[in-house]
Amino acid sequence: MRKKTGLTALVAFIFAFLFIPLIIIVVTSFGENPSIQFPIEGFTFKWYTAIFANGTFTASFFLSLQLSLMATGLALIVGIPAAYALARYSVRGRKWIKSFFLSPTIVPGVVVGYSLFQFIVIRWQLPVFQGLLLGHFLISLPYIIRVVGGSLEQLDFSIEEVAWTLGCTKITAFIKIVLPNITSGIFASFMLAFINSFNNIPVSQFLSGPGISTLPTSLMNYIEYNYDPTVSALSVLLMIGTILLMYLIEKTLGLASVT
Repeated sequence: MRKKTGLTALVAFIFAFLFIPLIIIVVTSFGENPSIQFPIEGFTFKWYTAIFANGTFTASFFLSLQLSLMATGLALIVGIPAAYALARYSVRGRKWIKSFFLSPTIVPGVVVGYSLFQFIVIRWQLPVFQGLLLGHFLISLPYIIRVVGGSLEQLDFSIEEVAWTLGCTKITAFIKIVLPNITSGIFASFMLAFINSFNNIPVSQFLSGPGISTLPTSLMNYIEYNYDPTVSALSVLLMIGTILLMYLIEKTLGLASVT
């Protein structure tokens, strides 16, 4: 009985530690004081309107949206065939290949960002946007391979072989048989990769340049010189967007299947 009570208290403490700061952020986003304070004085929505009045935030939001969509789209184009090959065929060193593809999720983000900075900016000297796109593509690819690969491993490939015997080419069978059966996995992987790309800070910090900055990077730069509730309001909007996307993932594939 004491063990259950202690475990319950520990779980309650962990949840409080995680959620109380988020609640404070939500509350402070409605305060009238020009600086972030808790408890708040008064109630206003002006900090939410200030987000859209700030040209840097709006421009960086659309840049992040465009960058994340493009990077995730490219990751899908490369990741789906790669996941199919790893799940369908007995490739020599398959475990090592999977580990290589998943390495960006294991290595600390700062290390990944600095490594990409050395190769993309210093050695290859790519333009800023192309460098950002390549970096976000590399950090999005592991999510595509992992989630789509999990869906493919649960697929009965005999239905694809039946399609071959009925006259379908391998490409036609892949498009008409395999892809429709892993649609939920593709959608879930897209959502996870998109969220990771949109909210990424380490890679974006290293690869951003003059006039080109993602929303998380712009937010970090804004906090350096300002401490008003606009930061809290923008954080609340980002949390709401992330929660909505995670809700869609739960309804399509289930969070337990992708974590």
